[in-house]
Amino acid sequence: MPVDRVWLDVPYAEKDAAKRGGARWDPVAKRWFAPRAGMTELARWAASADVPDLLPGEDRTLGSGLFVDLVPRTCWFTNVRSCVAEADWERLRRMITGRAGQRCEACGAGEDRPARRWLEAHERWTYDATTRVQTLRRLICLCTDCHTVTHFGLAQVRGIEDRAYAHLVKVTGMSEPRARDHVRAAFAVWEDRSRHDWELDLGILTGAGIALAPPPGAGDRARVADETLVPRQPGARPARAKGADTRPGPG
Repeated sequence: MPVDRVWLDVPYAEKDAAKRGGARWDPVAKRWFAPRAGMTELARWAASADVPDLLPGEDRTLGSGLFVDLVPRTCWFTNVRSCVAEADWERLRRMITGRAGQRCEACGAGEDRPARRWLEAHERWTYDATTRVQTLRRLICLCTDCHTVTHFGLAQVRGIEDRAYAHLVKVTGMSEPRARDHVRAAFAVWEDRSRHDWELDLGILTGAGIALAPPPGAGDRARVADETLVPRQPGARPARAKGADTRPGPG
């Protein structure tokens, strides 16, 4: 690496602005950088310290493999990305994909831009039915296809349910009937958990020095879901209408 290169933390939404300011992209490191020190127009993207590869209290063994992992409706919009600054999200995303060797931790696939397959961060949670606490226990790198399976309700909203089933069968080796039983069981758990409000515990992030912004309160999440979930396919019906049955959607 050139001595005068300076790494940056550039959120995806700000990449064009950073590029106009003189930032450059390293395709190997998958990271933006200033080609020389002292570029004041890039100062707002100055890199913070790297996030540790193992977050304090993180359980890297939790939830291995590919499975449908639906977030209760009462917990929608409490995901990590909605609770941290964009620059901190970039730091977390870089750590998650880097420690996974730029490979999906469920199927082993790498990024494929022509196929529109990306590497994405997914959260593994535990739910304490006694205390009603939803605790972040692990962050995992998944490709777009595996992430779609994981959020199976959102695949239904987007009209790609068959594609998600096919990928679940391909990766896990399940028979199609067993895969459908697996999805039904996941929906049953989702319906039960969605009857309750959950308190959020993101201690593994605060322990790593990540500042948090408060997510929407439990009483506001249904309204935010109604305002946010929009049809993803031409002519599709909204994900939820007042008084209608609701399928699992965002994490």
